[in-house]
Amino acid sequence: MPRHIVCLTFDFDTASGFIARGLTTPTPLSRGEFGRIGARRILELLKRYDAPGTWFTPGFTIESFPAECEAIVAAGHEIGHHSWAHVPPASQSRAEEEADMARAIESIVKLTGAAPRGYRSPSWDLSDATIELLVANGFDYDSSLMGADYEPYKARNGDRGKVGEPFHFGRETDLMEMPISWTMDDHPHFEFYRTPDFLMPGLQSPRAVMESWKDEFTYMKKITDWGILTYTMHPYVIGRGYRMLAFEGLMDFLGSEGAVFLTMADAAREARARLFP
Repeated sequence: MPRHIVCLTFDFDTASGFIARGLTTPTPLSRGEFGRIGARRILELLKRYDAPGTWFTPGFTIESFPAECEAIVAAGHEIGHHSWAHVPPASQSRAEEEADMARAIESIVKLTGAAPRGYRSPSWDLSDATIELLVANGFDYDSSLMGADYEPYKARNGDRGKVGEPFHFGRETDLMEMPISWTMDDHPHFEFYRTPDFLMPGLQSPRAVMESWKDEFTYMKKITDWGILTYTMHPYVIGRGYRMLAFEGLMDFLGSEGAVFLTMADAAREARARLFP
């Protein structure tokens, strides 16, 4: 029987991403704070559709906004690891990354009573050490790589690419990779910000973006009897009123098309049993 799974994931960064980029004046900090309002709206919507979600939450957010994070846990959603400070691992030394990972695990244990099962890197940029550290810390899955779309796979440790040389495939690990894509992420479509050396224009029509997101689910149904599609959203981005209306439209569509909503931990568990029995 066909089964098409959707993982609704939310990177609950609040201000951590802005701080990590050096944007620490009052206005960018307040943009991150809006995530508190967005989170409440998302929780209400998920409750209405009886849809579980996975919230990749930095330790910064857990310790800065405890009431909002406790509400997520109380509603039965999964809390995933998203670093402590939202600093991309590729910019850290191994020791820095390891310490940041441990600090964030500690924050999640204090919030939920258990270690996180899944990880998503800030800015989706792993270091050469990340996979090894995730395996060493007992994670079940990662959701930071883009080597597939609807079918999870085993993450490899040690992939290498150099100009003028064939691609080197690293060693396959037991870590499930739950693939993602910038195209299925609200941030590049909607968010506007600039720094002296970078511009993200964003500000696209949410209804146009949601039509593309609907088409992605339709294509998954067309080519496979079983698959997992992951959407990535940020409360301070998707939580704006007119975007929430478009998000509701997506949820209506997915429900009418028979989508099965699972937390990423549950989807990874099903994928492991199905693909790697």
